[in-house]
Amino acid sequence: MTRLLTGFAQVAADYELALVDLWGCVHNGRSIHASAQAALCAFRENGGRVLLVTNAPRTAASVQARLDEMGLSRDAYDGIVTSGDATQEALLTGAVGRKVWHLGPAKDDDLFLNLPHWAAEHAPITRVGFDDAEGIVCTGPFDDMTDTPEDYRGRLLSAKVRGLKMLCANPDLVVDYGDTRIYCAGALAQLYTEMGGEALYFGKPHPPIYDLARRHAAQLGLKFSSDRVIAIGDGIHTDIQGGIAEGIDTLFVTGGLAAHEFGPNPATPDPDRLQEWLAAKELMPTFAIPYLG
Repeated sequence: MTRLLTGFAQVAADYELALVDLWGCVHNGRSIHASAQAALCAFRENGGRVLLVTNAPRTAASVQARLDEMGLSRDAYDGIVTSGDATQEALLTGAVGRKVWHLGPAKDDDLFLNLPHWAAEHAPITRVGFDDAEGIVCTGPFDDMTDTPEDYRGRLLSAKVRGLKMLCANPDLVVDYGDTRIYCAGALAQLYTEMGGEALYFGKPHPPIYDLARRHAAQLGLKFSSDRVIAIGDGIHTDIQGGIAEGIDTLFVTGGLAAHEFGPNPATPDPDRLQEWLAAKELMPTFAIPYLG
């Protein structure tokens, strides 16, 4: 049974490394959660290390720049691992061809522009129009504040008929931007798969992003020891499912995406409703907490 915590400090001493989700856990797309920042800083002050592991479809450098703008202290983390970086590795090695159509907003252009040094070892990737594409790189809707997956059904049907593979740079289905729920690339990839198309995923809960996290941990001088690593996040089918699949402990933040499932007050989730909901999902995190703090 999942143990409900009131603060991360209750168990933090048992872990050397925390893999921490960003959206819904550390921030809401608009502002940093002060309690989360304090908890991560305290964990590091006591010898822990923190990797921010996010399904953002952008490079770590771009994510860090955004976190700096939002005011997250760099004392709260040691490194950043993104779905964008894991996706970029697949993209540059030709997973969906060399001529790709980018389905997503201009804010994600750094996936194609901010390339690692080893990109020169491979033939270049060219962004082309839909009609000339060998594959699709999906980072989300063109306008994530207004568009829905259904707006893309016709274009995706055409892509499926042509046999185009889709590289999904963010497996998340939705996130909450402040008080507004918006669709992510994962929702488009889900629709494409339901239509009979093929989508490839490299973010949570899929193995490539955890392989990348292991490499980052090694750079920090840490062994990815399963009994000393904990995955923290509010996505039951991303952060928690992925952590469980990797054989590490997990901490589910109930006050995020699924907050409405556990009673009227997100700060005090109903334990019985939580256990019933988790049982229905057939996923049992090690711990749960209303908010990271």
